[in-house]
Amino acid sequence: MSPLGVHFLLDVAGAPFATLDDPILVETLLVDAVKAMGAKVLGIHIHKLSPQGVSGVVVISESHLTIHTWPERGEAAVDLFTCGDIGRARTAVDALAQALGATKASVEERVRGVGGERRRS
Repeated sequence: MSPLGVHFLLDVAGAPFATLDDPILVETLLVDAVKAMGAKVLGIHIHKLSPQGVSGVVVISESHLTIHTWPERGEAAVDLFTCGDIGRARTAVDALAQALGATKASVEERVRGVGGERRRS
């Protein structure tokens, strides 16, 4: 059986406080990443945290894109799951890291699905 999709886990560091603390900018960058993938935005929820930080989710036609930021540390954790074009998703994740202003970034890719077997963990 083919996989369900690929999960990208992006961790960024060295990003500017102002970028990671701006919910409007974060939303724009997430939507830009979705567009770069060729996916369709189905819904958006962005929340400004107190005293700083942003959490958000963009539900997309291929699954989801989420973010949680720590502006005081210059860090963000991004989660993208897609069953769409993997190459375009990979490019979009890399572009998002740059758009966030990260000086360091790491991306982990995980193929999802259990090959049709039912498993319990």
